[in-house]
Amino acid sequence: MAPTSKNVRRMGTSTIARAKPRLLMGFPARAAHNRYRGIAAGDSGAQRICSPAGLHRRPWLARLRRALAHDLFVLHYQPIVSLADGRVAHHEALVRLADEGDGRVIGPTSFLPAAERYGLIRDIDRMVLDKVAALLGGERAQAGGAIAMNLSAVSLTDHDMLAHIRRGLERHGADPGRLILEVTETASISDMQRARQFCVGAQALGCAVALDDFGAGFGSFHYLKHLPFSFLKIDGAFIRGLPDSAHDQLVVKALVGLVREMGQSTIAEFVGDRATLELLRELGVDYAQGFEVGRPQATMAAV
Repeated sequence: MAPTSKNVRRMGTSTIARAKPRLLMGFPARAAHNRYRGIAAGDSGAQRICSPAGLHRRPWLARLRRALAHDLFVLHYQPIVSLADGRVAHHEALVRLADEGDGRVIGPTSFLPAAERYGLIRDIDRMVLDKVAALLGGERAQAGGAIAMNLSAVSLTDHDMLAHIRRGLERHGADPGRLILEVTETASISDMQRARQFCVGAQALGCAVALDDFGAGFGSFHYLKHLPFSFLKIDGAFIRGLPDSAHDQLVVKALVGLVREMGQSTIAEFVGDRATLELLRELGVDYAQGFEVGRPQATMAAV
């Protein structure tokens, strides 16, 4: 049945038959790779800073150890906005390396692969968690709003990670209900049973769980069945060309209906223009993240 104006925006001569094929359960995991590394919805600035040029000026192992020892990592925050009223609902914390001495920050694609290679990714995850907990229990304690952070596959399968999260929140007097832990499909696939245990445990602590980059990897709907969540983040591959793709519109509309029936909320990633934002609102998506609604900043906007 051809799409009508009631369910899919008309696009000239475009039809479902002419739409570019794209399998929800078989899409390449590049977007998941980017999101896990903190490339926030078209973060071209970070991409430029972390280009391959000059990556070997210093050995990464020593450099990352020094950054961890001397607190040379910083967080930038990107707003996630409600499409119902346009207000900032919460922020996502994105890690940067600030050891250049000239005020520049280095995007995560430069250093997180090395952190994984040298076994330092868990330490970076814990450092980010501690910074977020301190913020939630300190200057943001009365400001309201939650903060989301990504977790690596290593942390997801770390049997002590939940205890570390609990201790960090308690140490800073932070409300667990204001911490959102983002879990990607690619991180979960290594050990689904442990991933489920982690998500259940995180919710028992009072934290929320977001399934990040949904649709980027294989077996997406398998995760909906096995992983408890509060937010489903629709992968940017289905968002970037949304106004011009009947296929993507149908996928987004179907996901919105499914997640809403499950009693949870949807977030669209990589929202880069006004047309996409308005279409997402029409399709019933709950929240938006991307340059159109806010770029990553060193400070957070009021919630």
